[in-house]
Amino acid sequence: MKTLRVEILPSSLPPLGINREQAAALVGIGATLFDKAVEAGAMPKPRVIGERSIYDVAELIEAFRKLPHKSGDGGTLESLDEKPNATNPWD
Repeated sequence: MKTLRVEILPSSLPPLGINREQAAALVGIGATLFDKAVEAGAMPKPRVIGERSIYDVAELIEAFRKLPHKSGDGGTLESLDEKPNATNPWD
């Protein structure tokens, strides 16, 4: 049975880099929405080691803390869940 890398590290030494699915889970969203957040610049792009993409935990935490809080007035930033506007030439 394969041992996960996270299980190799002692709990006092958390990983510096995590994979895409772990990064999405860290910020509390699914992988597809996470990909959209990375594309939109709300979440950081991964670092590259060989052909592998690794997300920097510290950068993810920093990006998460920069996300806006939900406002009570109904005003929100452009939703990452919305479908692209068909009339927008940039989409």
